[in-house]
Amino acid sequence: MECILDIEDIRALLPHRFPMLLVDRVVELTAGEHVIGYKNVSINEPFFNGHFPGQAVMPGVLILESMAQVAAIMMLCMPGYNDRLALLGGVEDARFRRVVVPGDRLVTEASKDWVKGDYGRVKLVCSVDGQEVARCFMKFAFKSPVASTRNQVYEKIERATLAHLQAAAESAGGETNGVSIADTEHGTTVQPAGGDANRD
Repeated sequence: MECILDIEDIRALLPHRFPMLLVDRVVELTAGEHVIGYKNVSINEPFFNGHFPGQAVMPGVLILESMAQVAAIMMLCMPGYNDRLALLGGVEDARFRRVVVPGDRLVTEASKDWVKGDYGRVKLVCSVDGQEVARCFMKFAFKSPVASTRNQVYEKIERATLAHLQAAAESAGGETNGVSIADTEHGTTVQPAGGDANRD
């Protein structure tokens, strides 16, 4: 099968990372309409350590997660959706036909049922060696990601630090380790006790 999207392309589209990235390649793709992708299942998958000792079986919820990620790639390739997150909104009529074990290639085929604004529904079937493993319908909600910039992170740290200093100052009667806190509600000034905040 021809490789349409390799693992680096998939990482550029999906926010998932190890151990939760469960798609290795996409071999057919029509944006917003149809997709086929697969996951090579290895004995090195961390979930096999506990599911199950002596009889490695891929958990059904992770089969569904792999299917959902393949479908999300199809949906996020639609114009206007490439900067969104595809969040799982529901799983309908799920059926499992056989187990998935190390060495299997889990192939998922997904096709659009409908998309209306920020919501969509997809039909999915996954298989191993041509034998059906599972099928279902999934609903998705498309949301804008909330990403903190470096400046926003610094502002969070500053607010937390000032709140801590204010609490410490209040418990110490207005001072803590030689540092006074003034006007924390309107742009806090932190200065040595007895110092001049306007002094160069």
